Amino acid sequence: MAQTPGASGQGSETISRRPLTPSEDRQWATVAHFGAFLGFVPSLVVFIVFRSRGPFSEQESKEALNFTLPLTVVGVAMNILAFLPIMGAIFGVVAVLLWVFMTISGVIAGIEVNKGRPYRYPFNLRIIR
Repeated sequence: MAQTPGASGQGSETISRRPLTPSEDRQWATVAHFGAFLGFVPSLVVFIVFRSRGPFSEQESKEALNFTLPLTVVGVAMNILAFLPIMGAIFGVVAVLLWVFMTISGVIAGIEVNKGRPYRYPFNLRIIR
């Protein structure tokens, strides 16, 4: 019985784990920041998938993840609290403003990163190092 290449799991990793070209590295770093309007998930995916393949995408996806993770958690909490009677409307408005802030900040960061410049959010918890 003949084995196909990669059947034992050895050959398939080298094909998909090739280093990113500089333009691909910049592209995935940009995606990590632009994904802020969806919360922390895009930056987490870019960080997990591309951190060992490109230094710029690792650095920038980590920065985006550190920025979006706490804000997403707070935003989800605000959306849950929006169902409370009387005070719920205030929590709902805060949740929308938080989402707008996160989206605008991600767009600004994505534009800078797309130019090849590293971006640091002014207010960022450096949870993931």
